[in-house]
Amino acid sequence: MLSSTVSPSSSASVKQRIARLALWSIVVALLVFCLKMLAWWITGSVALYSDALESIVNVVTAIAALWAIRVSYMPADRDHQHGHHKAEYFSAVLEGVMIIVAALLIMSQVVQTLANPRPLEQPWQGLAINGVAAVANAIWATVLIRQGRRAKSPALEADGHHLMTDVLTSVGVIVGLILAVLTGWTVLDPLLAALVAVNILVQGWRIMSESLSGLMDKAVSTDEHIRIRDIISAHSKGALEVHDLKTRIAGRATFIEFHLIVDGDMTVRESHVICDRIEEALKADIPSVRITIHVEPDDEAKLPPGTSAVPFA
Repeated sequence: MLSSTVSPSSSASVKQRIARLALWSIVVALLVFCLKMLAWWITGSVALYSDALESIVNVVTAIAALWAIRVSYMPADRDHQHGHHKAEYFSAVLEGVMIIVAALLIMSQVVQTLANPRPLEQPWQGLAINGVAAVANAIWATVLIRQGRRAKSPALEADGHHLMTDVLTSVGVIVGLILAVLTGWTVLDPLLAALVAVNILVQGWRIMSESLSGLMDKAVSTDEHIRIRDIISAHSKGALEVHDLKTRIAGRATFIEFHLIVDGDMTVRESHVICDRIEEALKADIPSVRITIHVEPDDEAKLPPGTSAVPFA
């Protein structure tokens, strides 16, 4: 049985970059929250209040993401021998829960405002401040999504997607409130807030669903599975076939295991050379990969029920 992991130095470098991004997420979230609260305080708009309330979720989840990222990079120990990669999923689940709570609070405020409507105060100043906050969020969301995908960090990518939804929400609120000011239809304010609540509820459910799939050891996509199989096939000269290829994703780490069938007369050293060649090819293609290969002689290999073998030329 042979296994392989990525180098500690490479992992440390990625950890520092991701932790730095997570720390800056807290700073940006606090800045945006303060700007949106100022916009709400100036105008008294329940729609801007809903936008600000969503931003306080960003602050809490950014802190949770930083904690989860630090835990996920802790080295394997006696109680967690495969590492702590799944810690980031808990952060993403928490973000989904917080979004749902925020949506319920917004709906409560909507009901109160519909019962006691009031005109907006200094709307243009408030909208301008909210616009600045939206631009800051858009820039930072783009950074988080790109870096999260690059480092395979569910916490960062989930945070980035939520921020981008926050940006779209802010744009919708701004456009709607401009329409409300120009037409005098004050009822648009609470209606916009209700739409914001529904929108973030959908986003929260999506984030939670994806994170729960990760906690359930979800396999790689079909396309990636085929690519992994092709890489193994292309670099397994000397072996006969592979079967029982299994994958799972845990945070940024991808786990791959399979059985490699070789000639029964092949030496351990010769089979080890083949395994090394396959591992190097997989590591070159997939960051943070963990590989386990079970070598079997052809005269004793047994194909597990429901699986198929991939013969090599």
